[in-house]
Amino acid sequence: QVQLVESGGGSVQAGGSLRLSCAASRYTYSSVCMAWFRQAPGKQREGVATINTVGGTTYYVDSVKGRFTISHDNAKNTLYLQMNSLKPEDTAMYYCAAADSTPGGTARTTCPPSFDYNYWGQGTQVTVSS
Repeated sequence: QVQLVESGGGSVQAGGSLRLSCAASRYTYSSVCMAWFRQAPGKQREGVATINTVGGTTYYVDSVKGRFTISHDNAKNTLYLQMNSLKPEDTAMYYCAAADSTPGGTARTTCPPSFDYNYWGQGTQVTVSS
């Protein structure tokens, strides 16, 4: 069974930085689309960032553009989310996700946050204090 394990969450002050990691089992080596989602109490889950691990094309929700960077290390089969200039509204449980299907385009095709991500981690908490 595919397993995704997040790490790197914690509590920081506004303006601080964190780097989240998501280690995947060997069964996710072929995943083209990987993503980070987050869910705050009383809020619906939203896609924060996605990456096409083949072509490197990324997507970011408007609220994190310029502050967050998603990346993937193919050799280590690990997904990362570098979060800078953190704001209190970034406080949420963060989940990594992977899909066993491709977006059906080119290597540069953007992986949409609405894609069928069928593998999920258990989450890591990020808390940003004001």
